[in-house]
Amino acid sequence: MLASAARPLGSLETLAPDLLEQLRGTRSAELLPVPQALTGLFPEGGLRRGSTITVSGSSSLVLALLAAVSQESGWCAEVGSPLLGSAAAVEAGVALDRFVRVAQPGEQWPTVVASLFEAFELVVVHPPARAREADMRRLTARARERSAVLLVASANTLVASAHTETWPGAMLGLSVVRQSWHGLGSGHGYLRARELDVQALGRGAATRPRRATVWL
Repeated sequence: MLASAARPLGSLETLAPDLLEQLRGTRSAELLPVPQALTGLFPEGGLRRGSTITVSGSSSLVLALLAAVSQESGWCAEVGSPLLGSAAAVEAGVALDRFVRVAQPGEQWPTVVASLFEAFELVVVHPPARAREADMRRLTARARERSAVLLVASANTLVASAHTETWPGAMLGLSVVRQSWHGLGSGHGYLRARELDVQALGRGAATRPRRATVWL
């Protein structure tokens, strides 16, 4: 049984004013941490505040990024992912006392995401298939204005450069180009580890493709 669970969140009004001020006051460093194995994928070695990043092909990679930030006392939120439960987050190392989830925001998902930027340092969004470009641009600008990181997640396996083009203003795209499971023998055994080859490609200092192998 889990000792705690990710807290649901409908709007920032559900947070006490003193807690809201506490969350806002934690923003200091220009970079948010990433798992050690992924630092080489980021031109500056971490998530630049105010930036928009895309991740495609792996929910485990999204959870790994959430874990790295929450374990360093960062506050994280996830919007629009009813399939990723608290058990998966705990197994990935996400600190649930600094993590909230809005599983089904409905048509108001852009408003929910925008409100979270007021207090949370890393906001993951699983946008609907037909998200409006105007909403994407507004959220990218809002994240930059509030010095938060917007992480746009997609279950589809896309080339990193193609994924950044699907979300206006994204500076870097991470995509899983190969994955394999380890642990099974000749028809028996247990799955013990998952190996991911991740590619990063984007704009500016990230125009040169970078690759890293991650074990989960």
